[in-house]
Amino acid sequence: MDVSMTLWVTTVLGLCALIAVDFFIGRKPHDVSIKEAGIWTVVWIVLAALFGVGLLVAGESQASGEFFAGFITEKSLSVDNLFVFILIMAKFSVPTHLQQRVLLFGVLIALVLRAIFIAAGAAVIANFSWVFYIFGAFLIYTAWKLIQEARADEEEEDWEENRLLKSVEKKFGVSDRYEGTKLFIRKNGKKIMTPLMVVMLAIGTTDVLFAMDSIPAIFGLTQDPYIVFTANAFALMGLRQLYFLIGGLLRKLVHLSYGLSVILGFIGVKLVLHALHENGVHVPEISIPVSLSVICGVLVITTITSLIASKKQEQQKQEQEKQAAAEATAGETEKDSIEA
Repeated sequence: MDVSMTLWVTTVLGLCALIAVDFFIGRKPHDVSIKEAGIWTVVWIVLAALFGVGLLVAGESQASGEFFAGFITEKSLSVDNLFVFILIMAKFSVPTHLQQRVLLFGVLIALVLRAIFIAAGAAVIANFSWVFYIFGAFLIYTAWKLIQEARADEEEEDWEENRLLKSVEKKFGVSDRYEGTKLFIRKNGKKIMTPLMVVMLAIGTTDVLFAMDSIPAIFGLTQDPYIVFTANAFALMGLRQLYFLIGGLLRKLVHLSYGLSVILGFIGVKLVLHALHENGVHVPEISIPVSLSVICGVLVITTITSLIASKKQEQQKQEQEKQAAAEATAGETEKDSIEA
């Protein structure tokens, strides 16, 4: 897709305007209701859909297909990332009325960092076609790692601060309590960070790790930097509302890691095939319609099986609780009869 500088500037300004509107509406710290989160989640999805349809109407059918495939992939990967966001919020004991502010700035930091990653990735791909082999192998490895982690079924999950965050905390210092929406305060004449600033940095910098698999994944669907950036932007900007909408439902998506591993593995194979084709090897290439069908199909199946499995687990848990209660009651009755 031939993208002029004017289109790039217009797109960035348009996204900035949407972010400004989002910030203006949520500028006052408050507890986000399910209704509010649901409305804004739908708004962001509709805006993404209109953007993709706009590409189609403009005669860029391939770019439109690549955008939708990239957006759906990035959105599904971001849902998995919400697990980590929940752990970070819990670790820092973020008040519920401040969580939406944390996510807003955290997502903005993530968006800037991803733009840098995308620019670097596009430059590397343009000059070194063999990088597709590395991207493909990395995605296949990541897919295998996701399956291993899913099988481990770790009940005790925790999040640890990265080195960058620790060094920033050491340099500036951190206050012992939240100061409303303030990011810095002065204490004993020294400017120090508040926990709110630390959490924002934690959310933003942690996304760098997420970008390690999501950026190669979307480059496996399209090599157009414009599509890669816009798909990432729309997927990230709706993440804050999605956090509040499905935060309580995330635990029910027990098979999500398996679904994402299939998607990443599939894209990894697609990248390797593309690299072989670029080097003159006659191998079949996977088209965007096929990619989009596989991605959507895997997500639908994963969601259905997850909900079924979660329901069975809940039923088993209820039966065990009933059995334990019955045994306790029987024990009490037997004890009373003996005493009598």
